[in-house]
Amino acid sequence: MARRILATVARGALFLDRDGTLIVDVGYPRDPALVEPVAGAAAALRALQDDWALVVVSNQSGIGRGIITEREAAAVHDRFIAVFAAEGVRFAGFYYCPHAPEAGCDCRKPAPGLFVQAARELGLDLASSVTIGDKASDLAAGRAAGCARVVRFGPDADGAVADARCEEWSDALAVVGAGRPSSRS
Repeated sequence: MARRILATVARGALFLDRDGTLIVDVGYPRDPALVEPVAGAAAALRALQDDWALVVVSNQSGIGRGIITEREAAAVHDRFIAVFAAEGVRFAGFYYCPHAPEAGCDCRKPAPGLFVQAARELGLDLASSVTIGDKASDLAAGRAAGCARVVRFGPDADGAVADARCEEWSDALAVVGAGRPSSRS
C-alpha cells in the first residue's frame, strides 16, 4: 500500500519595519499616546493579511542606548498592537532588536538575524517573502535574509537600492499585491 505524504508549504511573509513604515517615526518612541499609524497602512495590511504572514522586524536601539526603558518600549508596542488590531490587522509575529549599534549582535538590521528567527519560529519561506522598510538597513536585512523582493517605503533619502519604491501604502499595496503568491496553505 502506497502512503501519500503531504508536505506543509511554508508561507511567504511581509517583513515590515515599524517606525517610519507602519507608524509615524517620532525618534525614540517612549510615549504610547504618540503611536499614530502611517496613512493607509492598516487598510493595506488588512487587504494583504490573508495571503501573507505579517511580521514586524524593528531595531529599537533606544533601549540599548539607555534613551528609553524596556517598560516604555513595551507600552509603545502594546499600543501599536492595539491600534492595528482595532483596524482588523492580525500580525503573525513581532521581532525587535534592543541593542545599541556597537553591540555587534546578529539581530540588528542590516543583519538578517530577526528574519531568520521569524522564519524558523513561524514556518515562513524567506525566498517568497517581501521586505518593506524606510531605511537602507531594512532593505539590506531583507536581501541578506534571502527575501524575494525589497520595497522602499517613503523617500529615497540614503540611496538604497530597492526592487520598488512606494510613497504611500496604496502604492505598496499595488506593488505587493502584484507579486502576491498564487497559492498558500
